[in-house]
Amino acid sequence: MEPALIGARLTSAAIGPLLKKLLVSEGPGAGLTGGEAKIRLSSLVSFRGEKRTLTEKDVRKLAATLVERSLAGAGGRPFPADETEAVTETLAKTLLSLGDLDMDDVQAVRLGHTALARRLRAAAPAPDGLSTDSVRYLESMTEWACLHILEFFTGRSTFVARSLVEQTRGQNELIAKTDELIRRTPRQDTRDAEFEDRYLAHLARKHGRLTIYGIDLHHSPEDWPLDLAYLSLEATGKETTGASGARPRTRDGEPAAGHGQLHSVPADRALARHPRILLRGVAGSGKTTLVQWLAVTAAEASDGTVPFVLPLRTLTRHGERLPPVDRLLSAVGCPLTPPEGWADRVLTAGRGIVLIDGIDEVPERERERTRRWLRDLISAYDGGNRWLVTSRPSAVGDDWLATDRFTELTLSAMSRSEVTTFVRRWHAAGGPAAAPYEQQLVDALRTTPELARLATNPLMCGLICALHHDRRGFLPRGRKALYDAALAMLLTRRDRERDMAAPYGVALGEAPQIQLIQRLAYWLTLNGRTQMDREHARSIVTEAVPAVPEAAAHGDPDSVFTHLLHRSGLLREPTPDTVDFVHRTFQDYLAAKHLVDRWDIGVLIDHAADDQWEDVVRMAVAHSRPRECAEIFRELLSAADAAAEPRTRLRLLVVAATALDHATEVAPEVREEILARTAEVIPPRTPEEARELALVGPTVLGLLAPPEALSDEQALMSVITATAVTHDASIPYLVRFAEHPLLNVRSQLIWAWPRFDTRAYAEQVVARLDPTELNYTVREDHHAAELERLGLRPARLDIGAGVSPDVAASLIARCDPTLLVLRRAEPSLDLSVLSTLSRLESLELDLPEHTTWTSEQLPASAPLTSLALSSWPQDGLGTLSRLGRLTALSLWDAPVLGPEQWRDLAGLPLLNTLAIDQEDLLYGWPEDLVMPGITGLRFTHGDRPPLALLVGAFPSLEELDLDCHTEEAVDVSVLAGLERLSWLSSDGSLAGTERLPARIQLFAQAEAIRRRPSEA
Repeated sequence: MEPALIGARLTSAAIGPLLKKLLVSEGPGAGLTGGEAKIRLSSLVSFRGEKRTLTEKDVRKLAATLVERSLAGAGGRPFPADETEAVTETLAKTLLSLGDLDMDDVQAVRLGHTALARRLRAAAPAPDGLSTDSVRYLESMTEWACLHILEFFTGRSTFVARSLVEQTRGQNELIAKTDELIRRTPRQDTRDAEFEDRYLAHLARKHGRLTIYGIDLHHSPEDWPLDLAYLSLEATGKETTGASGARPRTRDGEPAAGHGQLHSVPADRALARHPRILLRGVAGSGKTTLVQWLAVTAAEASDGTVPFVLPLRTLTRHGERLPPVDRLLSAVGCPLTPPEGWADRVLTAGRGIVLIDGIDEVPERERERTRRWLRDLISAYDGGNRWLVTSRPSAVGDDWLATDRFTELTLSAMSRSEVTTFVRRWHAAGGPAAAPYEQQLVDALRTTPELARLATNPLMCGLICALHHDRRGFLPRGRKALYDAALAMLLTRRDRERDMAAPYGVALGEAPQIQLIQRLAYWLTLNGRTQMDREHARSIVTEAVPAVPEAAAHGDPDSVFTHLLHRSGLLREPTPDTVDFVHRTFQDYLAAKHLVDRWDIGVLIDHAADDQWEDVVRMAVAHSRPRECAEIFRELLSAADAAAEPRTRLRLLVVAATALDHATEVAPEVREEILARTAEVIPPRTPEEARELALVGPTVLGLLAPPEALSDEQALMSVITATAVTHDASIPYLVRFAEHPLLNVRSQLIWAWPRFDTRAYAEQVVARLDPTELNYTVREDHHAAELERLGLRPARLDIGAGVSPDVAASLIARCDPTLLVLRRAEPSLDLSVLSTLSRLESLELDLPEHTTWTSEQLPASAPLTSLALSSWPQDGLGTLSRLGRLTALSLWDAPVLGPEQWRDLAGLPLLNTLAIDQEDLLYGWPEDLVMPGITGLRFTHGDRPPLALLVGAFPSLEELDLDCHTEEAVDVSVLAGLERLSWLSSDGSLAGTERLPARIQLFAQAEAIRRRPSEA
């Protein structure tokens, strides 16, 4: 229903006063004398704050009245009658979200009613479960309501005055930004701008749709809009700084307890926080979909950034050299031709988002060459560009790109709530025919452990949904049976149930199609590829057709190949001259089947330690008969015995152990030998071994020793393994470590909470944790709700960006913590809640750019000694002096400090510890400034550190944590005069140390990394 039609049923005279109740009145003037620099919408609505005149119940009544009156009059209902209550509730939530928008009335009017309505719908919960007609009605009703709300804003006495003030401010800001842009950005000719418009539109079209497996059954489209199908997942990585920004260590060089723990960030927002990311994820975890999402959102952002999508499987399919910058687009098959030098100009200006997908899809022997190519690119364009590289977890070693300042993150397995969300979206996209099976599958995933273990990533969730729907609610058990059923669905049942004739004159059963397609899978796997030339694929099928009678009966091998390519559902053409599988999982499964059919066991064992062959080995066991299984396992154990490297030996043992669950039948003595050999590496000795062991699944839990039988280091490694086995069977083992004396063990337990059922884990593990020095990490609203339900008030809180503003404020006020880490993705939380805290000693504020806040929002009366910031307070760094006990300050990703800001910092009376995480923060250092009060300094520099400047600026240093990324020697002899220096850490090599006083202790960064607490 269009807004005009709703307006015809609802006259402004009758309904205007209803909507006007949502807003409060203001006095004259521009509103500049209030407590804040800007009056946000949250202070203008009548159901929040001190001027509350409506309750949320009143807003729901108002929404019901609007819906009721919009239905009056002639004409049919715009939505089903049985959805009236749900529509009313959704409309009320949308109107209530008006108080969550981070803007003022002038900004809202500038947006216009259509864009404001979009913001409201984005801030409100999604209308899951409603019909298409109801969703369209809500969109129209919201736009109509926003039209009246903006009319009220323009009629306010303060509006004109505020508009003039905002206009003046905006013009000044625009002039300043334009001057800076002219200074920093090379001039672009008209051809560049015109090409970028075409290129970004091309990317949005190319990557803006996503296949949801199985949903193309029964007259549904084959792909869906990316914004409907995309599900944002979490990425986790090492947290390298504490509340002060430094990485504290004890005097003997050990990392201080509680550091080196995990931090979590929504994967689609990670590049906003980390400019260089190596993202690991298992097959089907959504790496390529994330690349699509980032490309589309960047293409539609209109902020000057330009994405480059570089799938390595395309760039290296012939084994050729990786392309230079001027050939990036042509190398990935982009049909558009850029102006000469365009890509160089974009990357030189720091406007690029370089998305490199699939390091694991490059043969292992070529990965070092790929790393050199990437390093050359970064070295040439080391500006404001952002870089994302994806890989399977074990394809490259830890810290593979660490010297290039890449942050390593890992895509988390889908949580139970995310699986439920995926299932509901899948069935909503499937329409009425899928609806009857939705709740049935949700219940099955909750109550069937075998099924829940499979539903850990988007690919497997999609297959499970499709098979559950296709089989009318019945699902096969086990991974092999699931793939067998998926192949049957894709190869034969789909076309048959669509009543499709043979469009290419070929009608083949399931078995002959598999026999032909598995040859392609085997060739790709054997050659370390995921993509091949179309002509080569055709020749492989053509050569095999005579040996498959049902295919040979058709006479024309080319028609058979065309049928397989276009109708099997397993193959696709990413470009007109290439062929690959719709997903690597199918390639591995069919390659394993072909290998077992040919019994190439020597090939299998030779590649068993290759990360690209892990799933092939497991699926080969699944395809094998009992005697064949026993032979595979014995050969794997023999290969492990012969392995020269411990890592290779461990990988082979783990592959053998993980394959046990896939065997239909295996001799007891073989199983016992494998389990006995696995016990030799339990407990694990390193985080890498711990993660490898977790791949065995719940079986490994029975081999892990109890806490009383383990050293502290062994306990941590065992807990890493158990928390990586994301099954409720881990909980009884983990609860035994809840009171472990080692802080890192308990930190691992609290970090693992999102991997398990929220309530069960909270009751059995979180409620029993010893809170001593423990940071309670809260990532979602339901975690905060469980803490409140259990009556827990942690003294140390780490609140993630996934916690909503209201819940975060409530949790902070209720706990009144002594340590608080507050991470925000959007500037929507009112930080004045911090001013009420009375016990706060350490505060870290990780805020998005352009967040407006002042030092008055910090708790001046609290014993706050340590403060870490990603942005300045609006009233200047000098105002931090009102924090009378502040001794430690950390600045990272903050604007460059000028002389005035440095002098403000020097004026802080008790400041003795400083952390600077961005090298250009020193560019504005006044030559005559000295800070004798600083005794501890953490300094990050991308090249050779300016040691002479540090010596002169901070003459009283006792502790220096120097984190430089140069591979050249660092001459520390200039520090010889600082006899009070206690220790130095550097990841560059050290020179001149013989001239340092004997009492100075040196700790190399490589050793610190090795000893730093780890995580799964």
